[in-house]
Amino acid sequence: MRKLTYFIACSLDGFIGDPDGDASAMLRFVDEEFLAFLKAEYPETVATHGRRALGIDDLPNKRFDTVIQGRGSYELALKEGIASPYAHLREYVASSTLKESPDPNVEIVADDLVGRVRELKSEESEFDIYLCGGSKVAGELIDEIDELVIKAYPLVYGTGMPMFGSGFAISEFILESVRTFGNGAVVRTYGRKR
Repeated sequence: MRKLTYFIACSLDGFIGDPDGDASAMLRFVDEEFLAFLKAEYPETVATHGRRALGIDDLPNKRFDTVIQGRGSYELALKEGIASPYAHLREYVASSTLKESPDPNVEIVADDLVGRVRELKSEESEFDIYLCGGSKVAGELIDEIDELVIKAYPLVYGTGMPMFGSGFAISEFILESVRTFGNGAVVRTYGRKR
């Protein structure tokens, strides 16, 4: 059984962006040390156009071969004219409003997202599934998430888009590792307590 990993950047107070979802304030923490970490351990989480710009397009996937994202996250790429932001992965976009995929590499999941994720998790593969956002999709998939990799940056937003846009539900995870960086960023990895 493959794992669904929510690999997400957030502020110290648990927001993945401002009230509109803009997370650009966090980008300054992706410095040389942090980028080296991403390249060594999670190269596939860097969008294809970013991989090309950084000259790391040839790095093999280490953890994931599939990505799931919400319409809001996907819309950021579409606004830049990028219809397949993770062309090096199988791409799924959860959307009830996007009727047709603008790219053959991107499959739109209009209904039963949980069922589709369960199908993907049951596939035979050495790789897991990367949930890249957003808040609403993470909330819908909370019971399917097996691992959290939280990249916390030393910022406090005060308000914004929460990591999980869902109703109240308690889900317990177990801390597996913590990595700190010179710029104040911390990456915590948690496994779901089952």
